[in-house]
Amino acid sequence: MNIKIVCGQMEVTPGRPDINYNKILQAMDEAREQGAHILLLPEMCLPGYLIGDLWEQQTFLDDCEYYAEQIVEASHDLCVMFGSVAVEPGKLNEDGRVRKYNAAFACQNGKLLGGYQGRNFIIKNSLPNYREFDDCRHFYSLHKLCAEEHASVETALQPLELTIAGETVRIGLMLCEDGWTENYHLNVPQTLAQNGAQILCNLSCSPYTLGKNKKRNRLFSAQAKEAGIPLIYCNNVGIQNNGKNIFTYDGCTSAYNGDGTLVTSAEMYADTLLPLTWDTDASTIIPTCPPATLPQEPRSVYMALKYGTSKFLQQCGIKKMTVGLSGGIDSAVTAAMYADILGAENLLLVNLPSQYNSDTTRNLAYRLAQALGANYAVLPITDSYQMTVAQLETTPITCLGTGAAFHLELNGLVKENIQARDRGARLIASASAAFGGAFSCNSNKAELAVGYATFYGDIAGALAMIGDLWKHQVYALGHYLNDTVFQREVIPEEIFTIRPSAELSDTQTVGKGGDPLIYTYHDYLLRAFIENWHKTTPADILRWYKAGTLADELGCSQAALEEACPTAQALITDLERWWKLFAGFAVAKRIQAPPVLSLTKRAFGYDHREAQLTPYFSREYYQLKEELLK
Repeated sequence: MNIKIVCGQMEVTPGRPDINYNKILQAMDEAREQGAHILLLPEMCLPGYLIGDLWEQQTFLDDCEYYAEQIVEASHDLCVMFGSVAVEPGKLNEDGRVRKYNAAFACQNGKLLGGYQGRNFIIKNSLPNYREFDDCRHFYSLHKLCAEEHASVETALQPLELTIAGETVRIGLMLCEDGWTENYHLNVPQTLAQNGAQILCNLSCSPYTLGKNKKRNRLFSAQAKEAGIPLIYCNNVGIQNNGKNIFTYDGCTSAYNGDGTLVTSAEMYADTLLPLTWDTDASTIIPTCPPATLPQEPRSVYMALKYGTSKFLQQCGIKKMTVGLSGGIDSAVTAAMYADILGAENLLLVNLPSQYNSDTTRNLAYRLAQALGANYAVLPITDSYQMTVAQLETTPITCLGTGAAFHLELNGLVKENIQARDRGARLIASASAAFGGAFSCNSNKAELAVGYATFYGDIAGALAMIGDLWKHQVYALGHYLNDTVFQREVIPEEIFTIRPSAELSDTQTVGKGGDPLIYTYHDYLLRAFIENWHKTTPADILRWYKAGTLADELGCSQAALEEACPTAQALITDLERWWKLFAGFAVAKRIQAPPVLSLTKRAFGYDHREAQLTPYFSREYYQLKEELLK
């Protein structure tokens, strides 16, 4: 028998079950028009997933229940499987809040189908509680429920039975994390297969990260092959956030045959339907289109940034953007991206030179703005900076307890920070308010990692668009913008070749001084601290250095390592400098930084959980340090 299945790769609006309900009804109508027997929809497609403690508002839960009932009533001539929250009246979690489940509902001809122990929904078993996920705060898992009711999870995981054209089929319905089984003691897909499922259907709400699609394809391909039956993965598109991190959802809805072959997939970020046919006799998926091609970096970075930023700006109602344009690569790429997203006419670029800014960077900023055709202004800060310095240094301060008087003495770093704050908090913020819209934070991930930014200066803004990109990724994105997006030299070539510099003092200008970070090495050192699943520590760095494998472990070149740290003493001095900043005061800056558009395996925010502590060096570190310095 051939069963027509349509996967609804819909855009989910988090926290808006009313909007999502209408999207679901539209998908149901379109699925019927295509002759579908089954419509699969994503996990939590009705309420959204990352919505914080909106989960604790009873009226919101009531609305989710109401719209779910309306979907069931509308399911004539179609079996619909969708994700939403299920509430169990009369039961409470350990914290005393109402019992909620991350659930999948299946309905057909106005009736709900299946469920566990009289419940009319499928309960998610594996609740993720890592990275951005905090599911145990809100939901009760199947395995906890089974333990409470002295039941077997393996027995509870039963396929869903439904009748299509007089024939009964058994579908192994599961939710997102239940398919990612590498580190869970129970393999949900294989349990469903062993209990008689003829096909596996995974309803997901899975955020995008670089490289994740390859891992998912490998994992789900292996699951389908081990079970020997087809597997369908239905994911959503759109953006969701946890307050500090904005995540894109790329869809990439896919289907695999029982031999593990990926037979079809939907385009990334497309709000679309993916139709396919399930031949139940041959136990195969018959695709209507081949798998979509997955983009590689830097195209994948560009697509995610453009999609995520566009959706975020729409969500916030931001139609204009102001960017402080320094003549460096970070602000150049940020400006070019916003011009691509909003249109150059909605972009205000502001160059804010002081006495330390070179003619080179001033000229580069102007050439970039001219190439984009954006609105441009030059607002020098020398006079206001000198006035602030003079006011602070000449104003007497009196200790009211003793009557003693003194004057403040401003060192070089304080003076540098005054310039950064004057640019950000005074001029860029004010220009943005007058121009309309918002202003951008141009910090990259390396700068955020060590706090190479100023409180209320360059670490301010509505969004850190490139805050999850290392410096080498920013350069690669800049080349991609020139070569592919604009197909001309919008970002001047000299911006790629000059040494980055904050230009805040005589000793830190283009051609003299420059950024203290050697990005060809420090990008990779800092990445190891953050993105390695088993977090790299200073002891790991010294152990690898001693073994002669440090460059390979970090993924940088040996030449870059030797340039940054030519001796063991230099390596240790450098390592301690950046570790103390990374694990010290930089944490406070990151806490107050704008939201980051997240792309990597760990982005700063609630994806990378951290507390304000004193930097710690382990016993092994000190032992290795002593050995290397001998």
